[in-house]
Amino acid sequence: MGAGVISAIAASLCCITPVLALIAGASGAASAFSWIEPARPYLIGLTVLVLGFAWYQKLKPRTKEEIDCACEEDEKPSFLQSKKFLLIVTVFAALMLAFPYYSSIFFPKNEKQIIVVDKNNIQISVFKISGMDCEACTESVKHEINKLDGIIKAEASFENANAEVQFDITETNIAEIEKAINSTGYKVTHSEIKK
Repeated sequence: MGAGVISAIAASLCCITPVLALIAGASGAASAFSWIEPARPYLIGLTVLVLGFAWYQKLKPRTKEEIDCACEEDEKPSFLQSKKFLLIVTVFAALMLAFPYYSSIFFPKNEKQIIVVDKNNIQISVFKISGMDCEACTESVKHEINKLDGIIKAEASFENANAEVQFDITETNIAEIEKAINSTGYKVTHSEIKK
């Protein structure tokens, strides 16, 4: 059971870390475990196999020898060896494996009221970013960008490995936005002004 929980946590550690970094106020640690992402399918498989084996051991029919012996019937199994505990472990593992799909709910919505004085001062830039591999990564990047003054809109995509930022050039600039993104631990590899 322990191996199932550990492998489930390890499978989603790359997506749990950005949330923990946000809570701790250490945004630079957001990408600390992104190197685990390529192993995620194997860790998910290991979790399923380990928990499947644990359930098989709990639910398999007893053999004739075990019934005849009846050695264990006098003792009630401890809670840690019960089906209830295995169910709790299985539900926890499932929640950990699904974490990347609901991790964005832990990030605050940083929507600001921006007053644009001159539309000629509005610029849209696209930043190519390496290291993002789930929704928590994109939320971490958007959270840091939205801390800057003059940000009108910031969208990030781990699928496209980029962030598109609309901002007022009198309030901030591309270098400041790159610095904010890099502070998360994910790295800007290229930036360009969108026409």
